[in-house]
Amino acid sequence: MLRNREIQLFLTALLAISMAAVIVAAVFISEATAWSIAAVSFLLVVTALGFTWWRYREIDKLSGYLQKISNGDFQLDVRDNTEGELSLLKSQIYKVTNMLSEHGMLLREDKEKLTDAISDISHQLKTPLTSMTVMADLLRDSRLDEAKRSEFTRSLRVQLERMDWLVSSLLKLSKIDAGTIAFKKEPVSVPVLIDKAVEPLLVPLDIKELQLEIEGDSQAAFSGDLNWTAEALINVLKNCVEHTPEGGRLSIGFTENALYTEILIADNGSGILKQDLPHIFKRFYKGQNAGDDSVGIGLAMAYSIITSQQGDIEVKSEPGMGTSFHIKFYKQVI
Repeated sequence: MLRNREIQLFLTALLAISMAAVIVAAVFISEATAWSIAAVSFLLVVTALGFTWWRYREIDKLSGYLQKISNGDFQLDVRDNTEGELSLLKSQIYKVTNMLSEHGMLLREDKEKLTDAISDISHQLKTPLTSMTVMADLLRDSRLDEAKRSEFTRSLRVQLERMDWLVSSLLKLSKIDAGTIAFKKEPVSVPVLIDKAVEPLLVPLDIKELQLEIEGDSQAAFSGDLNWTAEALINVLKNCVEHTPEGGRLSIGFTENALYTEILIADNGSGILKQDLPHIFKRFYKGQNAGDDSVGIGLAMAYSIITSQQGDIEVKSEPGMGTSFHIKFYKQVI
């Protein structure tokens, strides 16, 4: 402590003032007064040194505390619940420690999620890649007849399209998770949105001979991003089409009120089991009724897109009775 230049200057000033006071008292007052001032000055210097030593000791403790934090120990509590500058500093350091601890936990969770995502992606890509490798080897056989060659070529194209969709969807999800997508806040007409979402599914609807019913308020609208919201609805509708038997029914209804704009999509398909309902919006989750080609990413992406636009999506279902998706886009309260 005494090697600190600030302390040296402080002690020098105290001693100089004390010496001056003693000399003045000895010359102008009396020798007894000078000795009294000298004693009081000595006590003041000792008290100042003791207080300074205590502050340096507290600062040294804080330094050790910060060193432990830098080593990853966030369980320490330095607060003393008293008044004073050091107490305020300790309180602020404790708050920063808690913040760093929370950030550390979030980073660990993100790391675990990334590891799980990479594992899931690897698993999803491994199956089509293995299938394509086998078919590619078979196509190399010059003795293969044209019918089989055509079948394998078609299968290769299907697998490539599936992989392209999977990679594209994963990239979109990654952008949403990273917050790099700036969703537009423009007036979206719900009838226009429904037409845009239904168009890519007209062929699957026709192949399965599904009856499509669309009904709602022609003036219904909300503030959002038309293209991204259409992407979300396409995934929801695709899920309904896949789980509705041939000749089934698919309905889309939409309304608007003072609080929100609601879109209701319902089918009379196989439905979702009760134990699967809480998990269907989790990526890569496949329910017991999921098809073999399902990768469990469409509904997860729909959920991310909708909730990123101050919306909400809920699902209700009964096995064998069908499934309904309730999508709400809330209005901002001014």
